[in-house]
Amino acid sequence: MGKLWGGRFTKEAAAFANEFGASLKFDQRLYKYDIQGSIVQAKALVQAGVFTPDEAAGVIAALEDIDQDIATGKVQLSLGLEDIHTNIEALLTERVGDLGKKLHTGRSRNDQVALDIRLFLKDEIKRIMGLIHHLQSVLLDLAEEHQDTIIPGYTHLQRAQPILLAHHFLAYFHMLERDKERFADCAKRNDQSPLGAGALAGSGYPIDRHFVASELGLKCPMPNSIDAVSARDHLLEFMGASSILMSNLSRLCEELVIWHSVEFGFIEMDDAFATGSSIMPQKKNPDFAELIRGKTGRVYGNLVSLLTTMKGLPLAYNKDMQEDKEPLFDTIDTLTGCLEILAPMLATMKVKKENLAQGVQKGFLTATDLADYLAKRGVPFRQAHEIVGRCVLFCIESNRELWSLSLEELKELGALVDQDVYDHLDPRKSLNNRSVYGGTAPQQVKEAISEARKLLGQQEG
Repeated sequence: MGKLWGGRFTKEAAAFANEFGASLKFDQRLYKYDIQGSIVQAKALVQAGVFTPDEAAGVIAALEDIDQDIATGKVQLSLGLEDIHTNIEALLTERVGDLGKKLHTGRSRNDQVALDIRLFLKDEIKRIMGLIHHLQSVLLDLAEEHQDTIIPGYTHLQRAQPILLAHHFLAYFHMLERDKERFADCAKRNDQSPLGAGALAGSGYPIDRHFVASELGLKCPMPNSIDAVSARDHLLEFMGASSILMSNLSRLCEELVIWHSVEFGFIEMDDAFATGSSIMPQKKNPDFAELIRGKTGRVYGNLVSLLTTMKGLPLAYNKDMQEDKEPLFDTIDTLTGCLEILAPMLATMKVKKENLAQGVQKGFLTATDLADYLAKRGVPFRQAHEIVGRCVLFCIESNRELWSLSLEELKELGALVDQDVYDHLDPRKSLNNRSVYGGTAPQQVKEAISEARKLLGQQEG
């Protein structure tokens, strides 16, 4: 079988030009979606009077056989046939003769490939949302396990206030929930059928595009034939959502890398998710967390690549748009790989509670609590802030902590305090002071875990 477009040409394209323009090496992963679209095309051609019911039945049966043969490796796809669409048409024609050539009636590769990508992306979004859901479940399990584990909370990577480790894990849970919402929103705009748009002007045959969309499991046909074949903003939206998700995963992995260090010593990676050094026998490196952090730039690059490809293209289809698939596929492969490894890596890491307990005793984590205590006793907050600042400076100079100061020392430094001040200087007791909705107080965190668990349950239902 020659080129689908060869009739107008007097000689073959140069061999190296054919190789340069071929897309089979990456678009072959679309084969089942191309076959799915062709099956519905056969049904639509019956309605349009192009196929008889028996002809369509024969074509559909052959397409289903081809699907199985490709899946099991029984057929060899030809690199000389440019793309997956031409390969499938050639296989079909070998099996059903001219009916295979007739199937393309009223259809262009433009609306064909646009459909394949939308069907593919619909499945991939669903898979990615499932992986995010699983990662959220792991984070929620960790939150439930560590409702009583206090850690130093940080701003500017400096110790700030005591928080529950559960509260920290829940922060990532909610970040991922927003990621999931972005993918769900992207799925809505992806859920449209371009089939029947032809090359750009619409099919020259009476194809019922609403029937086609319904048969494909898509919400509706795209309302404008030009837009149907030239739109790639749904891919850009997906890759944008992927970039934001990777940013969130990278932030989490950055913290895991820091926490795994000897300097912090908050966690230890399971041996299954760490590597050693070729020269330093003592090393246990959090390489997989680092790789996720590193692969984030790759996903960003894919988004910028496609944005750059699309930014100056006139309507409708241009060959430049073949460049949409490799960055899209790479983004999906990278993203799913990161999600698949991060969940078990988190589930198996060891939290070093003893080190965390020691950590919350240092760094003046309850300084804000002391300022709030003074303010509640009538001291203007700015003045209270200054008094506590003097207390911290005194502690730094004497190598002390706030909780170790006596009442007399606090009073000498200008603090209006009684014995109950130590309820505010104790990191564990100070948690109870953060009892606003969304705060780190134990009761608030317990309720937040319950709400998060309910949310996941509703989504599973």
